Amino acid sequence: WIADAHGPALRRAGTPVAVDLGYGAAPWTAVELLDRLRTAEPRTVVAGIEIDPERVAAAQPYAREGLTFVHGGFEVPLDVRPLLIRAANVLRQYDEDQVAEVWGRLCSRLAPDGLLVEGTCDEIGRRHVWVALGPEGPRTVTFATRLGSLERPSDLAERLPKALIHRNVPGEPVHAFLRDFDRAWATASPYASLGARQRWIAAVRAVSGDWPVTDGARRWRQGEITVPWDALRPSGR
Repeated sequence: WIADAHGPALRRAGTPVAVDLGYGAAPWTAVELLDRLRTAEPRTVVAGIEIDPERVAAAQPYAREGLTFVHGGFEVPLDVRPLLIRAANVLRQYDEDQVAEVWGRLCSRLAPDGLLVEGTCDEIGRRHVWVALGPEGPRTVTFATRLGSLERPSDLAERLPKALIHRNVPGEPVHAFLRDFDRAWATASPYASLGARQRWIAAVRAVSGDWPVTDGARRWRQGEITVPWDALRPSGR
């Protein structure tokens, strides 16, 4: 998704720099991010940033041309402003009230046409929900799943990012969206005989009649649906 959505910005940049923030105990996500982004722009370089010095040291054997590992946190200690910051599962241990401040800090480090992707995924990447933000703030929310693992769209609720996970209750927009998506999924059950992908596409097309879906069938086929942040913004925020 990142390579597709942000590829044009990477190609326009003089120095396309991306950050994998909080890559964890092993550097595989940073390695994969570099490989994926270089399909969109071969000049892309990636910096993996971790707050734990031992994790930074352990990652050094995997450093190579275009891939470095740096000790740091939300200050993003680079000499250049990155075009991309990806932060997956970084805010899980934070309070909801802290999210806006962290978003602000990270967005302030972005290049003018940069993108922050902040969200939560499961351990093997089958389910992921993220917010995409520009320097001005949140833009969209994307729900993504490996379709063969899905029983119903609301299964993704457990992977909502910190800004939304406690808002999946009646009266909140994200709860209404997942409720409507489940109904559309149930209505699309005749498509199940054609495979989970066709059922997902039919359900997304149906739910887009009531919700402002921003992407199209090319991304739906990947098990994704993207809606504007303002459509799911928590009440009172």
